[in-house]
Amino acid sequence: MSRLTRIVLSLLLVALMVVGTIAFIFWAIHASPRFQAILVRIVFVSLLIFLAILFARYFSLLWFAYLEHAERNVLEPRKQVHLPAISVIVPAYNEGAIIEETLESLARMDYPAYEVVVVDDGSTDDTLERAVSWQGRHGAGDFRVLTRRNGGKATALNTGIAASHHPYVFCMDADSRLEARTLRRAMRMMLEDDSVGAVAGNVKVANRGKLITKLQALEYIEGLNMPRRAQGFIAAVNIVPGPVGLFRRQALEEMGGYDTDTFAEDADLTLKMVAAGWKVVYEDAAIAWTEAPERWLDLVQQRYRWTRGILQSLKKRKGLFLRPFPDFPLWLSVLEMSFEAIVWPILNVYAQLFFAIVALLFGAGEMLLYWWILLTLLDLVAAFVTVSMEEESLSLVPFAFAYRFFFILFLDVVKMFAALDELFNLGMGWEKLRRVATT
Repeated sequence: MSRLTRIVLSLLLVALMVVGTIAFIFWAIHASPRFQAILVRIVFVSLLIFLAILFARYFSLLWFAYLEHAERNVLEPRKQVHLPAISVIVPAYNEGAIIEETLESLARMDYPAYEVVVVDDGSTDDTLERAVSWQGRHGAGDFRVLTRRNGGKATALNTGIAASHHPYVFCMDADSRLEARTLRRAMRMMLEDDSVGAVAGNVKVANRGKLITKLQALEYIEGLNMPRRAQGFIAAVNIVPGPVGLFRRQALEEMGGYDTDTFAEDADLTLKMVAAGWKVVYEDAAIAWTEAPERWLDLVQQRYRWTRGILQSLKKRKGLFLRPFPDFPLWLSVLEMSFEAIVWPILNVYAQLFFAIVALLFGAGEMLLYWWILLTLLDLVAAFVTVSMEEESLSLVPFAFAYRFFFILFLDVVKMFAALDELFNLGMGWEKLRRVATT
């Protein structure tokens, strides 16, 4: 099937869904009053079901996220333990504008012994030259730089892991800056339980000067970190984020490192580890500040790639959906991952479109208004709770208004097209984001 054919099929499916909905509604307008009354009742019941799913999703995530937060930050005493050396792997491709800020953050680590291995993945800018200037001893870290032909992020990570020496491996992105205690806090969780194979950290948006990045800052807190925190409560985090993840070398070696056959190597490796019996937990105090896309097109490309990569990872392990036991937390985590990547975006976009059209055509605009107010209040509560748990700026909370009815809907449309393209196996390439070195 050619690329053009796949694109046409994706567009046709979306068009059929929209045209079919509009045709059904216009047919209903000319139906008998009795049928219209039945339709309104069906729509009302559908709306209640949608709201029930939405509330169940939000409050289950909030509840388990709170339990994880309480367990790690309130109930658990902090222990002083010996901290083993860590290997920090930094894959870099055309990150000349920001690589030195990243290395500066690593030189300031509050950690007794670590090595930093920068892997230049065939950059065509001055990334290699800037990184090489950092070779040697900085703070408590020994910095080394490797270079190779361009082979992609997963290959660069595997190169760095193979060249590193220590029993614990910290993988990060070249456009991210770590807080000084990130390594210490991530390692604390690793040492508490020998069955923990990886620790997922807390990713925050550093550049917040525009509306698009402020909305992403709220999304990282509410939409990404809240589910990851909830998954951490059952030790089945399904994505260790690229900017901040600590791994046990033994687990990495058992898994054979990163695979190169998906566009979400972090999700793929995490699922592989959890499926093999390793625990993957979350540490909110292991913080990395990353540069979010500042252009809408860049954001579309990023989320399109994320969604397709997640779906590729799930397809590789589709057998997990049929095995709720003996590892029930893994099964729940896989279901939640697929729900967020496929079911929820389609449900949200279609529900918004369908309910809005029906409400306006049948004079139920007041019901639609109450529905939107209810959803907005829900998002405000979720934003306030999650922002408070992370001790973030409360100035992000008002952005929940735009977050629900514009930003999330926009991203869900992108996810829908990504899912359709993955369904038809439409080819895609790795789109490099433009970095602006915003601090």
